Amino acid sequence: MQNLKLNLKHLRYFWAVATHGTIVQAAEALFITPQTISGQLKELESQIGSELFRKEGRKLVLTETGRLVFSYADEMFRLGVELQDMLSGRTQGTTITLKVGVAMVVPKLLAYRVLEPVLQMSDPVKLICHEAPLVDLLADLSVHKLDMVLADSPINPSLNIRAYNHALGESGITFFAASEEAQRLRAEFPVSLDGQNILMPSSGSSLRRNLEIWFQRQQLEPIVVAEFEDRALMKTFGERGTGVFTSPTAVEQDVIDKYRVEVVGRSEEITESFYVISPERHIKHPAINTITQVAKSDLFG
Repeated sequence: MQNLKLNLKHLRYFWAVATHGTIVQAAEALFITPQTISGQLKELESQIGSELFRKEGRKLVLTETGRLVFSYADEMFRLGVELQDMLSGRTQGTTITLKVGVAMVVPKLLAYRVLEPVLQMSDPVKLICHEAPLVDLLADLSVHKLDMVLADSPINPSLNIRAYNHALGESGITFFAASEEAQRLRAEFPVSLDGQNILMPSSGSSLRRNLEIWFQRQQLEPIVVAEFEDRALMKTFGERGTGVFTSPTAVEQDVIDKYRVEVVGRSEEITESFYVISPERHIKHPAINTITQVAKSDLFG
């Protein structure tokens, strides 16, 4: 083991399999046969003296040694790609691709406001957005199918994923309702919410927990008539007069303009925080840099 000399070609094949998730997909990306990759992986495992993958159903999952090797290989080959980009002298007008995962609990209007600045960059950006539960997005981030995830909570430290939280900022909460209902409830807010029909985000969201704590503190018992993972759908129900709903104060005017609703009241005691989660401790992707800087200075500043 002391005189171990790793074959970089073997290591690159291993990195491709770990990144793409299967030997077949890695072979397609590298334009070689799956048999070639399988043979090279066996040679690498023999050289290291330990298995790098184990099978779980049809999937290949990294072993403990595999995760260790991948952490080094990933950094090495990512740096190689960055070096290649720099040496190629990317010219003005070259399209940058940004693959973004948006957690389902993040309000759509806020997601738009966060991502919008990349479309104004001097270099054109191709934005690819994918919406899913946070846990699914983090799995995709871990194998580099995504460049970043937009979430309402930081990554759980207990998850075995090499990723980093970048706080964008936080916002208070505004309560909205259809026009007549909002006018009726506004004068006595927040007491007027007691016994009032309310639409809530799903129980898995941080906002749901914060709202429930706030209602208990205010000794209020609103009637939860529906709950939603998709908060755009929640706003559509609210627009139709089904109940009071909430959204970050940072996009209050956007909500009023789009859904033709009115403000019932606001609370700075309830806050929502938003994060970019990326594989990089220090963000290098120019589009993600733009997102974080503009969000901090303009949207949440």
